[in-house]
Amino acid sequence: MKWLGIVIVGGVVLLVGGAFIYSWCTNPRVIRELREDPQGERAQEVMLLTLPSGKALPVNYLRDGDTVYAAADFPWWRELRGEGGRASVLIRGETLHGQIRAVEDDPELRESVFARLRPTAPRWMGTLVVIELEREAR
Repeated sequence: MKWLGIVIVGGVVLLVGGAFIYSWCTNPRVIRELREDPQGERAQEVMLLTLPSGKALPVNYLRDGDTVYAAADFPWWRELRGEGGRASVLIRGETLHGQIRAVEDDPELRESVFARLRPTAPRWMGTLVVIELEREAR
């Protein structure tokens, strides 16, 4: 029983520590890189997503015409339930706007997109996020 407690506490510490590192160390560096080098190697796979709440974070993306897909592994996607909201994305130096929402009820679409967006990630992991771009923003 003692070992189980140690394992649980260790797991919690790792999760909290990982979230801290991404939020305060890694994300600001990646955001700066996306803005300063919009044609760079990282910008080919990562966009800067600004959520309806105003929170900005770098995420991997897949663009298919007027639709941009992303995968969320952390709880930030919860604000996108239901109708979602308006969001903006910075893709290769271009700021685009559109309607964003989390897709929780279409496993076929999720599987199809994730097979292209993140083929090596575990299939059970992540929530599909869809941004329908506005035509006049392009």
